[in-house]
Amino acid sequence: MVNVRDGQCADISYRQLSTSPQSIEHCYGERVFILKNLRAQTLLAKLCRPETEQPLLNFLITKLYLNLLTEVVNTLTEREIVNWNTRMSAFVKEGVYCGEVVDQNSLFVSVDLARAGILPSQVCFEELSALVQAKNVRQDHFYMQRKVNDKHEVVGVDVAGSKIGGGQENSIVLFPDPMAATGSSLSYAVSHYKKHVQGKAKAYVAMHLIVTPEYIAKITKDHPDVYIFALRLDRGLSAPDILTTTPGTKWSKERGLTDNHYIVPGAGGVGEILNNSYV
Repeated sequence: MVNVRDGQCADISYRQLSTSPQSIEHCYGERVFILKNLRAQTLLAKLCRPETEQPLLNFLITKLYLNLLTEVVNTLTEREIVNWNTRMSAFVKEGVYCGEVVDQNSLFVSVDLARAGILPSQVCFEELSALVQAKNVRQDHFYMQRKVNDKHEVVGVDVAGSKIGGGQENSIVLFPDPMAATGSSLSYAVSHYKKHVQGKAKAYVAMHLIVTPEYIAKITKDHPDVYIFALRLDRGLSAPDILTTTPGTKWSKERGLTDNHYIVPGAGGVGEILNNSYV
């Protein structure tokens, strides 16, 4: 994915910046990145505690999604070598930064999967608008929720509508959604973009705080081209001997969902807490 547009630089220090995220060892496939980051794990653990409410929750979500977005950008975006004047260029001819930056012509779409995804998508939209040309960044809105049966099991997706502001040609399309439980909503949203949004995306990227083995199995089956970036893998309902294995080696025996499809250890209803709306 990374393609550097070359230029002339006297100092080679910033010509080959890091591209690969620190991911835990797993057997889920090369497009799955479960980050290994002490700072992020600490903040995420605090976010999941029962006493964490607004406004602290929004603060933590923002910090964690900036962390995720950093890894997505470092891993998937093209770069260019630039020669940009600094304020010191008014005084000395050497006052020029020469090195890699994100290709300023990069295109991004951040998809708000309402309601849990509203804040994460806005965070990505604002950060990317500062990172590249703001005109190249768009935020779309997709209104959906779990469809459950009388046993409160997830059986599908209810879609209330969407507001999609254009095509996706050559864009990196982001789906920032905190809790990745069953994969039904994300799979539906990606399918919609593939079938109904004009153009061929450069990449589809799912961005989550927590994922389950069940989620990864569904997405990698339905959409093997999707990149998955997550801060944590939760498989807490697996047998003790399974928890001692490298994730994915005994994938069919891993379990992270309760019978009504909530994540364990998880964080509870993040969408409810984010919006102070418990319906």
